[in-house]
Amino acid sequence: MRKHLLIALVIILPMISIAQDQKFGIKFHGFVKNDIYWDSRQYVAAREGQFYLYPKNESFDINGNDINATPTFNMISIQTRLKGVITGPDAFGAKTSAVIEGAFFGHSDIKVEKPGGGTTNVSDINGFRLRHAFVKLNWTNTELLVGQYWHSMFITECFPGTVSFNTGAPFQPFSRNPQIRLTQKFGNLKIKLSAMSQRDFVSTGPEGAGTQYLRNSVIPEMNMTVQYNKKNENGNEFLIGAGVNYKILTPRLLTDSMFITDETANSLSTMAFLKVKIPAITIKMEGVYGQDMYSMTMIGGYAVTGITDTIKNYLEYTPLTTLSFWTDIHTNGKKIQGGLFVGYSQNMGCDVDIVGDKYARGGDIDYLYRISPRIIFNSGKMRFSGEVEYTTAAYGTPDTDGTVINSKEVSNLRFLVGVYYFF
Repeated sequence: MRKHLLIALVIILPMISIAQDQKFGIKFHGFVKNDIYWDSRQYVAAREGQFYLYPKNESFDINGNDINATPTFNMISIQTRLKGVITGPDAFGAKTSAVIEGAFFGHSDIKVEKPGGGTTNVSDINGFRLRHAFVKLNWTNTELLVGQYWHSMFITECFPGTVSFNTGAPFQPFSRNPQIRLTQKFGNLKIKLSAMSQRDFVSTGPEGAGTQYLRNSVIPEMNMTVQYNKKNENGNEFLIGAGVNYKILTPRLLTDSMFITDETANSLSTMAFLKVKIPAITIKMEGVYGQDMYSMTMIGGYAVTGITDTIKNYLEYTPLTTLSFWTDIHTNGKKIQGGLFVGYSQNMGCDVDIVGDKYARGGDIDYLYRISPRIIFNSGKMRFSGEVEYTTAAYGTPDTDGTVINSKEVSNLRFLVGVYYFF
């Protein structure tokens, strides 16, 4: 009995002490979300279609019928989310906080080949996975964030308000990364400097998608973003900004001729964004001119464009460029809100000829576009929302410079219903 009492005291006393310390606490937030969607054809997506990108190209059976013209339907709840916001005592003269957030999205939904032939599903859909986990130190005009959070090219103050979880991808950069981010404020002006690694959103290369290409480069992905944001008491807001991103990948450590190599694939990306909010309506827009945007869940990547040593088989890599822009307009009603998302993305290829392998998403796509209207109904903690996504991909023949010629449009129509309960 005394032993059990002692154990209880050991557990309870620290909890009482924490509760008495009003500077420390955790508040839980999140939502339960159910997605119901129907598509007019097969598509490229993650998690059984929940993270939708674009329609699949035509694929014909022996009679010339398009296999991918088959419609599909699904209901799924894996975006259900739990978030803990932690506050604590000051440290180093700064206010401290932390966030832990997860969802049931899982880590993968891939199939791998069996040793004896065929494939096996290694999906962990419905598995609880980490979304965000970071700590913050806030001084008067300076903020330091360390941990996993949105990539700096995903602007949290200016992103599409779609019902679909793709949040505008593949037209909008979409990635979460472990990082160190320093933000300095100068009145309404902010300058953000970030150094990032990769985890769930990764680059690709000779060994398939993975984090090793950035890890082996030693240098983290670097980003600088500048933005000006002004709000007033009437609910008006004006936001404008731009950013630049630099990434170095090391595709391989050993050549085909068995020589060690440190050849790299370097890429530079830029972006600009704008948000205007008045009491009745909000307008957002963004443009991206990016190289090797594979890890941003966009089309693009890099390719072999030269052999610098034919004996040792040293290779030269060049990034493929993607031009993308989107706009999102929605009303600001609290109970009923209407919105429209429009996006366009163009495969710009590269400025030299490709002579070897290409590591890219959508390497046979010339351009993409999407038109997506939505309506949202809110009542208390409940939300019912509907969205129509009309997405077109123009498939064709890859040219020597990475662009695509003789393209033909293939379209998919998605009807999506989202049901939420926020807490």
